[in-house]
Amino acid sequence: MKNRIKMEMDEKVFNIANYALLAVFAAIFIYPIIYVFSAAVSKPYLVESGAVTLFPKGFTMESFKSAMALTGMWRAYGNSIFITVVGTAVSMIFTITGAYVLSKPELKYRKTITLLVIMTMWFDPGIIPKYLNFRDLRLINSYTGVILGFAVNTFNVIILKSFFEAVPKSLEESARIDGASQFQIMTKIYLPLSTSALTTVSLFYAVSIWNGYFWTMVLLIDDSKAPLQVFLKKLIIEKDMAGEASQLITMSSTTSPQTIIYAVIAMSLIPILIVYPFIQKFFKKGVTLGAVKG
Repeated sequence: MKNRIKMEMDEKVFNIANYALLAVFAAIFIYPIIYVFSAAVSKPYLVESGAVTLFPKGFTMESFKSAMALTGMWRAYGNSIFITVVGTAVSMIFTITGAYVLSKPELKYRKTITLLVIMTMWFDPGIIPKYLNFRDLRLINSYTGVILGFAVNTFNVIILKSFFEAVPKSLEESARIDGASQFQIMTKIYLPLSTSALTTVSLFYAVSIWNGYFWTMVLLIDDSKAPLQVFLKKLIIEKDMAGEASQLITMSSTTSPQTIIYAVIAMSLIPILIVYPFIQKFFKKGVTLGAVKG
């Protein structure tokens, strides 16, 4: 009885400590998002003076209006959407097919091929060799280079490979008896049973592509092809180069370079914040839930 009471107390202490730790981590990650939105809708002089710490003060939407009116803003937004949608689709096609093949025990030299794939996580050729490779392939200033050049993430391949390996082999054997091809087995059996993994990996790709700016900045020379993150970086550089502008902000100012930048950042966060709640429900679903009965 004493042992049971002790275990219950230990569990309660663990749960309290666990929830407290998760709350701290949640606050650390959520605070910057709240601050960005608060700064974007606050009076510039309050933001510059440090009066805005969490919630907005002197509410105004002028920074958002100014951000929307920036030259090239919506073009950059459209470029980001195009690169993210097409890039995620291409990445998922390559990742699904690669993970499906590697999950097959009958694949010749499977261990060797898997090891070679995993080695790409440990060894990176470096920025200059990558750039020279893109240049020699004539992929500079091309969406093809940005999309295909970074289409596959080894970690995501391993995630899907593990999910595919967990699918009961009896389902595949039954499909083979019925005359199903490998493509039909993959699309009709494996993919429907891996919805949670596919959704998670898709989100990983989408967020990574949407937030990526370094290689898009390097490869897409033409400003008309630049995505939102590159556009935002140029705004920050222009603000830093004109540092004296912050001294001209008065109590009557409705916008400033800083608040406009916060507004652009907030606008770049909105698509991910909108999409995430709709796909979160798939994260906790089991891979083969309800697939085999009896």
